[in-house]
Amino acid sequence: MPAAPTAGPFTLDEIAQACGGRVEGDGATMIRQVNTLECAGEGEIAFLANPRYRKQLELSRAAAVVVASEHAALTAAPRLVTEEPYVAYARIALLLNPAATPPPGAAPDARIDATAAVAASASVAARVVIGAGARVGDGCVIHPGVAIGARSAVGPRTVIHPNAVLYPDTVVGADCVIHAGAVLGADGFGMAETGSGWLKIPQIGRVVVGDRVDIGANTTIDRGALDDTVIEDDAKLDNQIQIGHNVRIGARTAIAGCVGIAGSVRIGRNCKIGGAAMISGHIEIGDGVTIAGGTVVAKSLPEPGVYAGVYPLDTMDHWRRTAVRVRRLDELAARVAAAEKTLRALAPEGNGGADGDQ
Repeated sequence: MPAAPTAGPFTLDEIAQACGGRVEGDGATMIRQVNTLECAGEGEIAFLANPRYRKQLELSRAAAVVVASEHAALTAAPRLVTEEPYVAYARIALLLNPAATPPPGAAPDARIDATAAVAASASVAARVVIGAGARVGDGCVIHPGVAIGARSAVGPRTVIHPNAVLYPDTVVGADCVIHAGAVLGADGFGMAETGSGWLKIPQIGRVVVGDRVDIGANTTIDRGALDDTVIEDDAKLDNQIQIGHNVRIGARTAIAGCVGIAGSVRIGRNCKIGGAAMISGHIEIGDGVTIAGGTVVAKSLPEPGVYAGVYPLDTMDHWRRTAVRVRRLDELAARVAAAEKTLRALAPEGNGGADGDQ
């Protein structure tokens, strides 16, 4: 059984010491859990990060709240004042909800190849399969049903959740989290069209993941065709993302769910990509780029900034009328060009149509 986590309760003063910020009000208030402004009650701490919820703050029954200094006067409750309420909330949530730590060792029905190297401090659960020559580092937690392919390497303290698959030669760094059903190292979609059909191209690169990377449930990362597919340190990937072969994702980049990234894309550092964005192959996205959800990116974006290509939500009837007008743009442009040509032909020679008296 997992070891029981140690989690509070803590006084508000103790939380401030551990997570930062200053206390206003009763620092001896006991806190056992986090909750929303609307639902929090005795022993619970809530937070305000978005000013649109100011009314909920005023009405909240939370034992304490986390607020920015400009909102501290909106509540009489004990409060932790910080310039980054959401970051403080994240730290408090981690403090009050530490992860359970399974005991080290391997379950009796785990299948570990004799040539694999699994640290004695690692926890390997039931039905795990670890292939020949694979390495699993100190303090790793490998949950039930995980498959770690031959010659793969998993860095210290990495957690792999149930039924995730690391194909052979996959490399994962330290302190990563790989959620259930994720697949790292499946073949990239490499096909050559011949006269009689498709010829599959062997995918001989790897997937290489840096340190402190989170990979969401059912996300797939294809191995490289020749070079490696690389996810750099501190990248954060949501659920159900598709990453094609030979992609490189820069450090500290965050990608929301259902994004599709075609092969050989280069994404820089500190980027943010919204859910369901689609990125065409063989393009480059520079450092510090933000892409709105649902955007189709078909060309390189070398300069930092915020990019969007999503048509605003509208009623179906209005959207259809707009779509019809959009389809007629070519016709309209041709008519405007013809009208301009006619006007130029009618204009007095020599003055381009301007009034000669002015």
